[in-house]
Amino acid sequence: MSSAWPHEKTTTLDGQDFDDAEKGLYDNSRNLPMLPPLAHVDRDRKTAIHIETVLSPTSPIHEGITPFSSVPVLALEWPTGWQSPSPTPEKDAREVKKPVRPKKKISRWILFQLWFNTYRKFFTFVTSLNLAGIIMASLGRFPYAEDHLGALVLGNLLCAILMRNELFLRFLYIIAIYGLRSWAPISLKLAVTSVLQHVGGIHSGCALSGAGWLVFKIVDIIRHRAVQHGAVIVTGIITNVLVIISVLSAFPWVRNYHHNMFERHHRFIGWLGLATTWGFVILGNSYDIKLGEWRSDANSLLSAQELWFAVFMTIFVLIPWITLREVPVEVEIPSPKVAILRFNRGMQQGLLGRISRTSIMEYHAFGIISEGRKSPYHYMICGVQGDFTKALVADPPKTVWTRELKFAGVGHASAMFKRGIRICTGTGIGAALSTCIQSPNWFLIWIGSDQEKTFGPTIAGLIHKHIEPERMILWDSKKRGGRPDTMKLLKETWASFGAEVIFITSNMQGNDEMMQGCLAAGLHAFGTLWDF
Repeated sequence: MSSAWPHEKTTTLDGQDFDDAEKGLYDNSRNLPMLPPLAHVDRDRKTAIHIETVLSPTSPIHEGITPFSSVPVLALEWPTGWQSPSPTPEKDAREVKKPVRPKKKISRWILFQLWFNTYRKFFTFVTSLNLAGIIMASLGRFPYAEDHLGALVLGNLLCAILMRNELFLRFLYIIAIYGLRSWAPISLKLAVTSVLQHVGGIHSGCALSGAGWLVFKIVDIIRHRAVQHGAVIVTGIITNVLVIISVLSAFPWVRNYHHNMFERHHRFIGWLGLATTWGFVILGNSYDIKLGEWRSDANSLLSAQELWFAVFMTIFVLIPWITLREVPVEVEIPSPKVAILRFNRGMQQGLLGRISRTSIMEYHAFGIISEGRKSPYHYMICGVQGDFTKALVADPPKTVWTRELKFAGVGHASAMFKRGIRICTGTGIGAALSTCIQSPNWFLIWIGSDQEKTFGPTIAGLIHKHIEPERMILWDSKKRGGRPDTMKLLKETWASFGAEVIFITSNMQGNDEMMQGCLAAGLHAFGTLWDF
């Protein structure tokens, strides 16, 4: 069951039989011709090392390692001590046992740097600061907290919401890109990109801290229950329970292994928590515990910090949902492993779209491929990994629900840099391709198995129409006998292309290998981000 659409100047490559998405991707490869060096190389450039990643077993962007026929590639030699296997008459070449690549020992310092990334730094700083505040408040040494516990609760929760709001993040990216790209040193651009990529650490830290302050406030109310109204106590306890459930449902283990459970609880329980927060704020600020009676004037409520925190929390929660639309979609199924979705209107590079078959349930994020803002279409590559993506192949939809306000991924920050490398494996091309299509200063490396057969003529046409042969390496691991030495590819491309930064979109194993290698080699790199 498949459908296709006409395209202009579509290039079709010679393909082979469909192979499993991961087959041969982590094997070794054969020698290939050298890409000629480019004239603009600055081989003496020395800059500080900067590298970021988040490690997690699953990716909500569906950045798998699904499988293009070869185009230009760098020369790769067998490492010292290896011997290229020669096929014997008794065995087909594909049956020859390939040499096992020796594992390089990675220093503990490099592993620690990758683990304690900007995300964890933000989380540690935010939670430590709030924990210190709670301890000081419990000791009676934080006067502001005595009168504004509710403001500390809602201030943290508002900050958590902002760090996940599409509009606010797009605003931050606009400020960073247009404010820095023409004059800022590379070190500043790298630092800002790291912050933009890992604001999720602020989101998680503030959400957990807000829940902590809420528990502290409820304990304080119960301690003084003799002078507090029962309605305030009840709404406070209900709000506390709902907020804690919403926070716990977002823990990495739940989010990665029970994504639908996470989404339902985090979203719907979170909405209920916001509704009860309104009741808690109104009742708490309308009851005068000193006089033991309800206030009849609205001035005390309107002047309360908690009310305005609740107002802005509600606005920023609603903004993405106001842009929700049911839009037409055309589905091309070039292979049983992939569905290519085509939508109307063009997009900027580096954006992600969330789609669903229903209006409020099970939203899934995918990278957006587009030729530019003025293009009539944009595309999503959906690799088959779970029930939602399997259904796209088995029962292609005519329409899907999506938020018109798109989410900015870290790839959106590529517009800050003069030259860079975008390396991806399999369906990671969905998050990487727009950058290389829309900017002539970005080099594409795509590693996969039988890409033309798997991804079809649409993706092939976009690549060959917009990216010159000297600006890409398309590695077919099925034809080449395995995966290349990715660090050799990156080091040689970095030197010949004069790159400033590398953006990686791969699965966990590929991401770890490249991030560790880049940090050890002094190449500035940003890895796949799984925290959404």
